[in-house]
Amino acid sequence: MTDPRIPVTEDELHAYVDNELPAERRSDVEAWLAARPEDAARVQSWRAMAELLHARYDSVLDEPVPKRLELERLASPPRRWIYGAAAAALIAFVAGGGVGWIAHGAAATPSVFQNFTVEALDAHRLYVVEVRHPVEVAGSDRAHLTQWLTRRCGWKVHAPELDSAGLKLVGGRLLPGPAGPASFLMYEGPSGERYTVYAAKATVETTQMRYASHGRDSALFWAERGVGFVVAGSSDRDRLTQIAKLVYDESEKLGGDVRTR
Repeated sequence: MTDPRIPVTEDELHAYVDNELPAERRSDVEAWLAARPEDAARVQSWRAMAELLHARYDSVLDEPVPKRLELERLASPPRRWIYGAAAAALIAFVAGGGVGWIAHGAAATPSVFQNFTVEALDAHRLYVVEVRHPVEVAGSDRAHLTQWLTRRCGWKVHAPELDSAGLKLVGGRLLPGPAGPASFLMYEGPSGERYTVYAAKATVETTQMRYASHGRDSALFWAERGVGFVVAGSSDRDRLTQIAKLVYDESEKLGGDVRTR
């Protein structure tokens, strides 16, 4: 039996809504919600949003794939980013906290999600305040930076171009990750705000995107082809989502397997 004295996490609340919470923890979560009306109201709002999305879009799952799209799907690898009006509604499911936007693939387990976001946010807070030594290799030496990190990390490390979001590459460094080396890239905007991209090998192949926040900092985590990514920055979720989308799209342009060994 899980110790009921252990505080209920944001991720557990989402697992409760999604019926993915371990049975032995369910009574603890329900007791937690009964004593905390604000959390109970958030959980109810997430359920209402999920029911609305299911009611509106589940029928699409049963529609036959048009021949034109089927041919296009066979001719090129599928992309996991969802565009269009349906995507906008699904992205809106960030209603209260934990889940980012819905993509193909399994949900991140609490341990993977928490390990990555804790490591990434700790690194983000530690280095974004540095003035003289925020990175090991400067962004002006982008080619060397990515080659060095690729060699040390064991997958194809790419430093995304984020100019369209008003961000320039400051540089990067090598860090210890949850299960091996991690790459850490830092970007800076015109007013001095900084965002970081943390990546390390993950124990899951592909996951949905998950959102976490702590104080003035927030993060979006996802995994793609066995590598976990965390984009960390300010608590402005719309801004963070814009940047994470650009990072995701840049990584997708690489295609194939990001791993080198």
